Amino acid sequence: MTHTTISSFTQAAQQAQQWVNELAADLNWSEPRAYRLLRSILHALRDWLSPEEAADLSAQLPVLVRGIFFEGWQPQESPVWDRKKDDFVFRIASDLGDDMPNDADTAIAAVFRLLDRHISSGEILQVRNSMKKSLRQLWPAH
Repeated sequence: MTHTTISSFTQAAQQAQQWVNELAADLNWSEPRAYRLLRSILHALRDWLSPEEAADLSAQLPVLVRGIFFEGWQPQESPVWDRKKDDFVFRIASDLGDDMPNDADTAIAAVFRLLDRHISSGEILQVRNSMKKSLRQLWPAH
C-alpha cells in the first residue's frame, strides 16, 4: 500500500513548523514551549484587535497558524475592553502558568518580530497602530 499526501496539507504543516522553529531559535527554547507562547500571544493579540482587524491579519497567516489564531475565538467579545500592556502580559502569564518566561517583554517581542518577518508591513502597521502605546513599544518599528 502506498501512502500519498495532499501537497497543500504538507506545505501548511511545514509553514507552521517553520514559524515555531524560528521562534524557538530566536528565544533558544524548545519547540513545544515556543509553540505554547506563539499560540498564547496569537490568541491575546486576536482578542485585542477589532474583529475586522483580526480578520485582516489572519488573511496573511499560514493556514495552520490561522487555525490556531481563530481557535476558541468569540468575536462578540473582541476587542477586550482593557487593552493595556500589563493586561496583555497577565493574559499570557495565565495561559503559560509555570512556563512563563522571566522576561515576558522579550518573549512577546520575539513573537511580534516573527510576525513582522512574515506579514506585510502595511498590515503590521495597522495592527501596531491599534495597540496601546505601552504594548506597541514591544513591536519592532519599521
